[in-house]
Amino acid sequence: MHELSLATALMDLVREEAAAAHAQRVTRLVLEIGALSHVDAQALRFAVDVAARGGPAEGATLDIQEPPGTAYCLDCETSVTIAARGAPCPRCGGAKLLVQGGDEMRLKEMEVV
Repeated sequence: MHELSLATALMDLVREEAAAAHAQRVTRLVLEIGALSHVDAQALRFAVDVAARGGPAEGATLDIQEPPGTAYCLDCETSVTIAARGAPCPRCGGAKLLVQGGDEMRLKEMEVV
């Protein structure tokens, strides 16, 4: 389960940012996890809950945004939305797709007190 290592790294970042902001507590985290990122959002939610224990983000609200995968099709020269890597172009059925978005995982927002 690589979600646990992702959650641990996320909590390291959250602790650093909370300390830099002189915050006592983190109340909300907003993550962006793209549809093509190969991250299971529910498993990450559980892992973040475990990794946050005893730290400033314990009990924080976790909001996860899941933007769709996007790609540029070289066959029909169009930007399209795709559900998975390796999927054909939904417009022309072509296989020459360059992923443009939806493969990221990032901490988008953090609320502190």
